Amino acid sequence: MLLAVVASLLLYFLDTRLDYFKPVRMTLSTVVYPVQKLASMPDDFTTWFADFFQGHRQLREKIMKLEAQNLTNSVRMQKMQALESENMRLRELLGSSFRLQERVQVAELLSVDLDPFYQHVIIDKGETFGVYEGQPVLDSLGVMGQVAEVSQFSSRVVLLTDPSHSIPVQIVRNGLRAVVTGRGLGENLQMEFLPHNADVRVGDLLVTSGLGGRFPVGYPVGKVISVNFPQGKSFAEITVTPAARLATSREVMLVLPGEKIDFGITFPLQIEESDLPALEEQPAADAPITSSEENN
Repeated sequence: MLLAVVASLLLYFLDTRLDYFKPVRMTLSTVVYPVQKLASMPDDFTTWFADFFQGHRQLREKIMKLEAQNLTNSVRMQKMQALESENMRLRELLGSSFRLQERVQVAELLSVDLDPFYQHVIIDKGETFGVYEGQPVLDSLGVMGQVAEVSQFSSRVVLLTDPSHSIPVQIVRNGLRAVVTGRGLGENLQMEFLPHNADVRVGDLLVTSGLGGRFPVGYPVGKVISVNFPQGKSFAEITVTPAARLATSREVMLVLPGEKIDFGITFPLQIEESDLPALEEQPAADAPITSSEENN
């Protein structure tokens, strides 16, 4: 026993002080390495397996968060675009209200009547806000219609295209007076009761004449897009496209009664065509026929 202890101490001294058994240790480590690696494989595989699924789960969670963030940003972007469009519409209405001498009140559409035989919309202003039956309704480009029915907090507006609605107008170019009537959903307006020799041309701009006492004079109504003189009929067939954006306008103006507003600007008594908003050009169904050609 003592001999073994002495031998161990001698070997320890030789290895620590003289590094005598270093080659032997290196050889043994090389021989034992495959055994150590094989012994550690179960633990290494378990760790790799856990890390793989943990990383996969974290990656899925990150992807879900990014998708949710992207969806949120898309919704915010759409809302920003809607707010920007609404801001542009309100700016147009504000500009239009300052071009008018009458006092106006801004309202917003609540709903649209889907009945194809009636062209009505509901606005969010009623008797509480001073709205009354027959009150003119405009958008930033021209006349939309008039209030037909008033409740406490909302009102029903009949549009120009309603078959029961007519409005007295005059041609800006020559002052000729006439009546424009609606023809239903998706249809243009019809200028009524003008004889074949009436001085009406494609491109003529129409404004309210002020007759009837409902609409003040000078509000844009539309533009003539076709003039026909059918044989055997007493009156011409004249088609008018509305100036107002009846299908897309969301904010409208209600013309308030009372004294006109003085903005410190001199408004011309005679309305010029350049003062009216430009309307989109639409191809006429037939070429215009002048009164001289008809007589020939």
